[in-house]
Amino acid sequence: MSEKTLPRSPLLSTKAEDFETPLAIEMRRLYTKLRPVLHDNGYKVLMVTSAERGEGKSTTSSNLAVTIAHHKRTRTVLVDADLRRPSIHRLFQMPREPGLSDLLRGHCSLEQALRPTPHSHLQVIPSGTMVEHPGALFETRLLSDTIALLRQRFEILIFDAPPVLPVADTTLLAGEMDGVLMVILGGLTPREVAQRAKQVLLDSNANLLGVVLNNATEVLPYYYEYSYYGYE
Repeated sequence: MSEKTLPRSPLLSTKAEDFETPLAIEMRRLYTKLRPVLHDNGYKVLMVTSAERGEGKSTTSSNLAVTIAHHKRTRTVLVDADLRRPSIHRLFQMPREPGLSDLLRGHCSLEQALRPTPHSHLQVIPSGTMVEHPGALFETRLLSDTIALLRQRFEILIFDAPPVLPVADTTLLAGEMDGVLMVILGGLTPREVAQRAKQVLLDSNANLLGVVLNNATEVLPYYYEYSYYGYE
């Protein structure tokens, strides 16, 4: 399926009923737990990652960004820092280029990289042009300079980073972040894999704020159903 024929993403919706779905409610709960930690410590730059591919880090970072921007009217920017397997541009149905990689190579301005969304307080920086050695871009001074500029313009910066174990990109990014969230796929991510990813982050001096358990369908008791309150 080409990008032009993709169905409309729920991330693009501004309908009130779409902010009362089970996913939207869980995202608000996640931010309710995060907000005091961010506020009390003056944290503005948050990285979302996972141990391996396919654990839901991009959908988590995207939905969290929408939640923060929509419900708290907080100036938020979502940055696709997964330069090897980017997906944010597809989720928000926008061009991938120019974006972060172009910005870090000095090939575009910040204004050219930023994209508007239907949510008035949320902007997105997609991954940009594919490059041969993306990890090297995170070792340049331009990364620190870009984050400094974004700190001035936005209240919350969310970076969707690559998974920890397959590549070293995330550990290079970690030093620029105020805090890190790691997404784990409930029931599928092996314990030793999650523990290894955690240790890699800690060894890189990442400030690990917590873990988001994704796909936790068996965690809630059988009587806890959204349909009880009229939700489907």
